[in-house]
Amino acid sequence: MCNEGTIDRVIRVIAGVAIIGWGFASQNWLGAIGAVPLLTGLIGWCPLYAILGLNTGCKVKND
Repeated sequence: MCNEGTIDRVIRVIAGVAIIGWGFASQNWLGAIGAVPLLTGLIGWCPLYAILGLNTGCKVKND
């Protein structure tokens, strides 16, 4: 099951890596927040999108 399109996923992965990189560079634990967009981008599913009923382009199979 997925609810994120390709562009959305790519943006999330890039943003997650950038936030984590910033955290390491600045030695700030808040960089760990980057794990959220990174993981949701990698798996293609966002819990907030599911709650709000959003789908940014992933095709859903109705078997």
